[in-house]
Amino acid sequence: MRLVVDARYVRPVHDGISRYTAELLHALKRRMDRGAEPGLRVAMLVSDEAQLTQLPDLPRIPGGSPTGPLEPLTSWRLNRYRPDVLFSPMQTVGGVGRRFPLVLTLHDLIYYEHPRPPGFLPAPVRLGWRLFHTSYAPQRLLLNRADAVVTVSETTRRLMAEHRLTRRPVHVISNAPPADAVCGEEEALARIPGRGDKLLYMGSAMPYKRVERLVREMGRLPEHELHLLSRFPPQRAEELRALVPPGARVVFHDGVTDAAYRELLRECRALVTVSASEGYGLPVVEAMAAGAPVVVSDIEIFREIAPGALHVDAEEGGFARAVRSLSDPGAYRARVLAAVRDAGRYRWDDSAARLVELARGVVR
Repeated sequence: MRLVVDARYVRPVHDGISRYTAELLHALKRRMDRGAEPGLRVAMLVSDEAQLTQLPDLPRIPGGSPTGPLEPLTSWRLNRYRPDVLFSPMQTVGGVGRRFPLVLTLHDLIYYEHPRPPGFLPAPVRLGWRLFHTSYAPQRLLLNRADAVVTVSETTRRLMAEHRLTRRPVHVISNAPPADAVCGEEEALARIPGRGDKLLYMGSAMPYKRVERLVREMGRLPEHELHLLSRFPPQRAEELRALVPPGARVVFHDGVTDAAYRELLRECRALVTVSASEGYGLPVVEAMAAGAPVVVSDIEIFREIAPGALHVDAEEGGFARAVRSLSDPGAYRARVLAAVRDAGRYRWDDSAARLVELARGVVR
């Protein structure tokens, strides 16, 4: 079976979909190298040579930009390479004239509730994005073109069924922490003495992420230091700086390398987020895999991926109380062990195996 994976959404600095695609490809390569997938051949559809810095050494197929005017013809152009199946981490890949099965992905439904598009997209694409998310009808048209649909969580699968987004079977192929960044229980417990007072936030500052609440709550936590790790637009960063309470400690990193991020996860007190919506919450799982407790909003997806976390309600001061509860050594040890166990349920190797099984079934 020749599986083509659409890698055109991979970016030199990962976002969520970029990391999802790259990690699945690396896991597929590892499985093939150790003989776990006899007969499988994988090729990557790429649109920019810079994408290769994040991708494994696999055959590649040149493709146009996924946001370009020729995108509707992508499948027609792929026919010449005779793929047995095309898997895309998005649902918008062009399907005109295709002669092979297609597996599409819908990660979440966040942008129906919060329709503001990512700022890096071209202006015409941002306009189309907003129009697209005013109704479920365009989404249904896209997903029903597929032979099967993938999502990353049971929460999103439930929401897709609730809104009747597709007649196709929906399969969960989840995110996971990097394979080389997972620690066991003994190692996680050994890291506790080296964990200081840092609270980490990794993610965008879009309104539904409610970063303002984290910043304001730091006025109740003078003994802790909040580290905002992601790169925010300058205007947004200034808005957040203006909210820092007197005496609170908040550090703006404006982006960190993967190596620095991993080191911070090994030494932080906890990773925190009070987002109102998430499709999965990969930073939460990455933190748990490093043995760091997590303090998260009480929403369905976090109950799914982090049942052992501290779940914060909407009450003012609830976040600060949850963080202060970690000062008890016994409670902290219990949260560390719960974090490692929760993260252990997610492995890229398992996700890659599920993708291959799905692809073979679609081909059959």
